[in-house]
This record gives sequence, C-alpha cells and structure tokens, in this order.
Amino acid sequence: MEISTTALRAKRSCASGYRWFARRFSSAAEYLRVVDALVDDGRIDDACWLIDRFGPVDAVRSLDELSAEAFVFPGSLQVRHGVEVDTVLRIGGSLSTGGGVRAGTVLMVDADLRCGAGLRTERLRCGGDVVAGWSVEASGSLVCAGDLRVQGDLGCAGALSVGGTLVLSGDLQVGGAAECGKSLRAGGHVVCGEGLKVGHGVQAAGDVRSGVHLDAGWGVVAGGDIVAEGAIRAGESLVSGGEVRSGAGYGVHAGSSVRREAWSSCGRVVSRTRPGELRSGAWLPAAEGTA
Repeated sequence: MEISTTALRAKRSCASGYRWFARRFSSAAEYLRVVDALVDDGRIDDACWLIDRFGPVDAVRSLDELSAEAFVFPGSLQVRHGVEVDTVLRIGGSLSTGGGVRAGTVLMVDADLRCGAGLRTERLRCGGDVVAGWSVEASGSLVCAGDLRVQGDLGCAGALSVGGTLVLSGDLQVGGAAECGKSLRAGGHVVCGEGLKVGHGVQAAGDVRSGVHLDAGWGVVAGGDIVAEGAIRAGESLVSGGEVRSGAGYGVHAGSSVRREAWSSCGRVVSRTRPGELRSGAWLPAAEGTA
C-alpha cells in the first residue's frame, strides 16, 4: 500500500501532517516507510492516526527485544524477550512477546496481545484477546474486546471493560466501573470502586465488593462476602461463604431470571445470616446452602 497526498486529502488529514508529508516525500511512498518516518520525526499522534485511517497490514516484524521512546507499527510484532516503551506503543496487528510489556502512557493493539510475563501501562486498549503470564497493572483505563486471562493480579485504577471472559489467578482491583460481557473468575478478591456488571456469572475465591451496584446475568459465587454499596441483582443464585449485604436503602435481588417456584434451586441466597434487604430469592444458611 502506498500513501499519497491525494489519499491524505481523501482521509481529511490535518494541514500540519499534509505539509510534513509533502516536504518529506516527493511522491507516493510505501505505508510502512511513512509510519517509520513519522515516528523518527516524533510525530507519534500522526503515525497512530495513519493506522486508524488506513488500517493494519499483513507484515510481521520480529525482534529480540524492544526498547524505545515510542513505537508504532501497522502490522504484527513478535518480540523474543521483553518490551520497554517510554510513551506510546501502537500495533495495528497482534503483539506477542516472551517477556513482559511496559508502555509508559498508551498500549494499543488492534488484534491479540500475548506476553510471557507482566504487563504495565497507563491506558490499555486491545481489539482481541489479552493473555498475560504474570500480573497486569493499568494506572488508567483498560479495554479488552475479547477474553482477558491473567496469571496473577489485575489492577486497574480507572474503568475496566472486557468483551468476553475475564479469568485471573489473583485479585481484581478496579478503581472505576467494571463491565464484563461473559463470565468473571478470580482466584482471590474482586473489588470495584464503582459498579460491577457481568453478563454471565461471577466466581471468586475471596470477597466480591462493588462501590455502587452489583449486577450478574446468572449468579455470584464467593468464598467470602458479597457486598455492594448499591443494589445486588442476580439472574439466578447468590452463594457466599460470608454475608450478602446491599447498600442502605437498596435491596438484594436473586432469581430474577427464573420462576419463583424454582428459587429453592436456581434462586438461592446463601449466606451466614439472612440479608436484611432480601427482595427476591430463597435464603439458606451458609452451611446448609453449600452442602
């Protein structure tokens, strides 16, 4: 693919970027060459804009390791060891690395992201699946269109959005709202500063806590407490090894997707003590309910 002044006009490029291209290239230039030139000249936003408008390519770049101030590539990147980028890491295809990934401000991958160790950045956006061999830390927001699988803890200071299934072996700590299109399974605690909304079910070895409402299309199973500052709503059962407690003035709603006659099996609320604001569902003491 070649980039020309005609193509840039058709995509409505900014005046500054158009003048840069006209000065840098006397005629149409190959796509990858233009992206590399933009990065070399420090025009990172323009390089990202080019990928957004012209899309990914089938090219694959393989490196032993990557260490740069910024890195933008419209194809797929394979790195044998680790990735260290001070600011922006933007990949138009997939990213695969045997080590960890650190991107100072933005990590954006349009396809799958797989790393053999930990992942740390400010903002993460992935158009496919994310698989991390260790913990994941985002000091801002985290958006994953596919499944997100983490062999460790997941910390996200901002909002978390996962289109598919979220599976982690450790704790989930989210400062903002958390939304998961399918199921959420955690080997530790699940704690959200704002609301928690899951399309299917939630399973956690520890507590499940939400700073606002807790919504699960199916049910919630927790080894510890199930607590929300707002309402707790589940399509089927709520099973807790501790207590189930909603916020002041809000209720606990279980079995909302099943008939009332089926609450004893599909709309249970299992906890050590009966929730004070139980609006729907059949309560069972924890020992009896888990048995």
